[in-house]
Amino acid sequence: MTANSRRPGATPPDPATPATPAIPAIPAIPAGPVTSAGPVTPPGPSGSPAPLTVVPVDDPADPRVTDYVALTDVTLRRLREPAEGMFIAEGERVIRRALGAGYQPRSVLVSPARLGAVPAEIGPDVPVYLAGPEVLAEITGFEVHRGALAAMARHPARDAAELLSWALRVLVLEDLVSHTNLGAVFRSAAGLGMDAVLLSPRCADPLYRRSVRVSMGEVFAVPYARLDPWPASLATLTERGFELLALTPAADATDLSALRLAPDARVAVLLGTEGEGLSAAAQAAASHRIRIPMAAGVDSLNVAATAAITCYALGRRPSPPTG
Repeated sequence: MTANSRRPGATPPDPATPATPAIPAIPAIPAGPVTSAGPVTPPGPSGSPAPLTVVPVDDPADPRVTDYVALTDVTLRRLREPAEGMFIAEGERVIRRALGAGYQPRSVLVSPARLGAVPAEIGPDVPVYLAGPEVLAEITGFEVHRGALAAMARHPARDAAELLSWALRVLVLEDLVSHTNLGAVFRSAAGLGMDAVLLSPRCADPLYRRSVRVSMGEVFAVPYARLDPWPASLATLTERGFELLALTPAADATDLSALRLAPDARVAVLLGTEGEGLSAAAQAAASHRIRIPMAAGVDSLNVAATAAITCYALGRRPSPPTG
């Protein structure tokens, strides 16, 4: 759970971000060939030193790259990363998005071929570990094709009550355990005008590497929080004046296209887990049940596709220019 940056629209209060413990600076030495002898600073575009401190790594067991060990072990990473207050950003674009959202880097791990693409905003106080493809694969557990990896410090967890104090359009997700689907839902929420996302306790981690990658960094753009206990905490939304709309394929539910909402209406949309959909308890907490009409005997859509359609129908987006 993190504090996130915010696009124009509903304007949340900006929570204070505590100082991230400083990583000891590694002194730079004049530019030169990259070897295992020590840190080097690569030349910048104009020939002057770039503000990066590069540290060659040739041993996969080097304790300085522990943050990147076994990135494909989902069980380990989903427990370890939140407990240690960190997450992994993969690829230069996602790293830039994380930096732009105010996340502080702990370190960077990159191959020599992608060193030039490491954002200069990383700065000289953050070690940029340089490792060849084979060493990278041994450290991470996979062949790194997307360029740099960055270990980032998490922001403090947001409080659901704080988000509900200003948001008008909210997605509420029950037990989405697929990081791919979760990332896709966040991308739709960001691009189609939802103000916040609330997660049941069993939902996957939005900052897990795959979620961040699939969302193209949009998990940094939409504030989110956990709702706990579940489903009792759904009553909080009703108390805050939200209409709770539960998505279901049931034939007796109201068609999504039939809804008419005022621009300032407070609406929360409930989406259920992959396969089983919303639980009976979550549906019972809703004020209305809505459906997306289907054709050709298809029962329903994937939860990510359902979220995209629903966000398009109910999200708040700027009006097109007139004249």
